[in-house]
Amino acid sequence: MYWLGLDVGTGGSRALLADAAGQVRFSFVAPHEDMRMERPLWAEQEPQDWWRASAAAITGVLKTANVDGSAIQGIGLSGQMHGLVLLDEAGEVIRPALIWCDQRSQPQVDFINAKVGAQNVVRWTANPVLTGFTLPKLLWVRDNEPQSFARVRHFLLPKDYVRFKLTGELASDVSDASGTSMLDVVKRAWSMEMMSGLGLDASILPKVYESSEVTGTMSAQAAEVTGLKSGIPVMAGAGDQAASAIGNGIVAPGAVSCTIGTSGVVFAFLKQPAYDPQGRVHTFCHAIPQAWHVMGVTQGAGLSLQWLRNQLAATCSYDDLTREAETAPRGAHGLFWLPYLMGERTPHLDARARAAWIGLTAKHRRAELIRSVLEGVCFSQNDGLEIIRQLGAAPASVRLSGGGAKSAFWHQLFADVFRVPVAILDTQEGSAYGAALLALVGTGEYASAAEVCARAIKEAAIKQPQPDAAEFYRKCYRVYASLYPALRPTFESIGSLDE
Repeated sequence: MYWLGLDVGTGGSRALLADAAGQVRFSFVAPHEDMRMERPLWAEQEPQDWWRASAAAITGVLKTANVDGSAIQGIGLSGQMHGLVLLDEAGEVIRPALIWCDQRSQPQVDFINAKVGAQNVVRWTANPVLTGFTLPKLLWVRDNEPQSFARVRHFLLPKDYVRFKLTGELASDVSDASGTSMLDVVKRAWSMEMMSGLGLDASILPKVYESSEVTGTMSAQAAEVTGLKSGIPVMAGAGDQAASAIGNGIVAPGAVSCTIGTSGVVFAFLKQPAYDPQGRVHTFCHAIPQAWHVMGVTQGAGLSLQWLRNQLAATCSYDDLTREAETAPRGAHGLFWLPYLMGERTPHLDARARAAWIGLTAKHRRAELIRSVLEGVCFSQNDGLEIIRQLGAAPASVRLSGGGAKSAFWHQLFADVFRVPVAILDTQEGSAYGAALLALVGTGEYASAAEVCARAIKEAAIKQPQPDAAEFYRKCYRVYASLYPALRPTFESIGSLDE
């Protein structure tokens, strides 16, 4: 018997099979089409392509495992957060989805704050509204594509569109819905105040569930496409970061993780909601009933290294790049990278922020460029960790996952910058793994996420901070933290020119 976790990411959909002990047995990834960026800071994908890739990932993992679809006992879902999927009366996609890193909606953010009041936004949703969140994207469509908006009957998040194709049900979960600016995070229910205050029809919202609850069962039509059996229960699942946190065992107070994918996230468990007064980190529902989490987000974490490779080292693997970075000295001879390729959330909340190398000289080689990117991503994640510390969630250690966990060099770098031990786990499957663990809970194999995590998740390696390196990077971080404030007026001027 197996439990299937399905993660609808930015670059692809991953299907994973876990056994009754919560151990990963098989996985398969089907790539997505590249995101479309018709203008700077715009980003769209086709929901239909997510479904194509998800179905391919499911059939691929079944073939890899050489098992029949009847072996699957339950399905958990995860996916990229904040994306806007709009359906018409017939359940057909109206337009491409504006995804998490799309930053076009600053005028709509300004309108929301003026219309209902910035303080009310925080009171009703526990967070300030940001361009990356879903609500301003919805208003952008209303303002700029009225013919499309007139056809809207349903709104879904990315993984929830795949759920709709699997089950025919319109549903979401509280963790993913927390990133829409339409959910009352404290009450774990849609905010009618936000919807009515903006003149929006609440009937477009899907029903929200706790992450391990069953939202529907596999339809006969979807079973035929995927090779699964009809009637398999499909859990609510979670947004990618909450699901990844389940996969990392972040299920109790004091637990903190750092996940490096296209974006980067530092994530801390909260028993009660806690807010940063400046809104620099997000307070969302966790994938565990009556639990919350706070997280800081770097928009362009792994994206920074991907961009560098694509533009300057296309023939190199990521391992090649980190090996080359090791040949450069700490601090890369005074070269700093600001990873704001898609604007930035934590701590700046600035959609107009731009990426930059600061301190470039004729002496710098490609090795220093690479090392500065790796260090810059670490500094940016440390921005979020410092705020989390201020909120009282000081970690004794941090669990690292995603692309950063695959490099021993980057693993040590995070420990030195964070100044705490950094652990990696024996399973590095991220969000899809967390979704599978939620399926185990939802089908009754375990009473809670904490119970299954206690059995399934083990630390494989720990890097201790090196005292001399930690002190050096503490000084470097002070320089890094001074750069954005100095450049912010310039970013605003560049944005005005680009518009």
